[in-house]
Amino acid sequence: MQTLVVLFTALFLCLNSLNAQDQFKVTGRVIDSATQQPLSGASVFCQNTTFGVITNADGEFAISLPRGGYDLVVSFTGYQSFEQRINTSSTEPIAISLMAKDKSMESVTVAGSNEVPDGYVKYGEFFNELFFGTTANAKECKLLNPEALRFFYSKKRNKLKVLAKEDLQIENNALGYKIRYQLDSLSFEYGPKLSTYTGYPFFEEMNGSDVEQAKWNFNRKKAYLGSKLHFMRAWYDSTIQKEGFALERVNPDAREFEATPIENYYDSAFYSYDSSAVDIALQGKFRIKYNKEKPDPKFVSFFKLPPHIRVQLSILDILDSFVIEENGYWHQQTDLINTGYWSYERMAEAVPYDYLPSE
Repeated sequence: MQTLVVLFTALFLCLNSLNAQDQFKVTGRVIDSATQQPLSGASVFCQNTTFGVITNADGEFAISLPRGGYDLVVSFTGYQSFEQRINTSSTEPIAISLMAKDKSMESVTVAGSNEVPDGYVKYGEFFNELFFGTTANAKECKLLNPEALRFFYSKKRNKLKVLAKEDLQIENNALGYKIRYQLDSLSFEYGPKLSTYTGYPFFEEMNGSDVEQAKWNFNRKKAYLGSKLHFMRAWYDSTIQKEGFALERVNPDAREFEATPIENYYDSAFYSYDSSAVDIALQGKFRIKYNKEKPDPKFVSFFKLPPHIRVQLSILDILDSFVIEENGYWHQQTDLINTGYWSYERMAEAVPYDYLPSE
């Protein structure tokens, strides 16, 4: 019996050691930039994940994270948000000074704005389509505080812009997530029919019955497969073909969507592994095919694609070289612009960076 206890203890310590090696800890302190006093109760989270904490009485925080890359966001009511990219090598404590928002400038901006009265009544349904999408999952998403939204329409630019007075509170009953979303802005240009939105989502898993959990697990995996996160992890792991993807370079001088297959996705001329991250030195437009799932019929109809199409098609416009971390996080994110299927699936299909599909 004593030998068995010793063996069990050794195994337990070994497993703990392995788990510790798979994680890294980020620590820091949040203060007011003017008074240098600590800010207790500030929200510290990694955007697009389920990892977040609140600062203690001394403004300090600590978060343990799986190895990889993240965008660390710090926010506090009445202050400008802070953002910093972190990864496995981020071991030094982070000193964060938050600046108070200039309320006088905000009131001047509001006074001279083109804000639409009762904007949600007029544009609310349209906003939901732009933000959540039009898929079956989008119908199960609910914005709990629509009064937080402010709508601005510029007749001169024929453009709609949406801002938020506070974090958006969202329930995604298709995937089983509560989402707190710090919306920077959402805009829609009516001429080219171009929509964009930026912000910081924070995910929290919902509690449900066994039946609900089974539904959420199924829908999460379906949303993940073929997604941009799935593709980035496959590129990092050198498993693009195994995971069901194909990568092609769009010919700039040919007809739209004509593309040339890339023979080696891991050619050392543009693909290099360096200190647990992969550097991709490519520029231009690329077509990504995902052949393990058919596209939504609504997508096929909207983009006037052949009705017999059997793959999901996305276009990735790479403006500059970028890095993929081992959890699938990529940066600089603004240098990668996607259209096609990846832009068709919006917040209703989003899963956090720490999501791992079950076998």
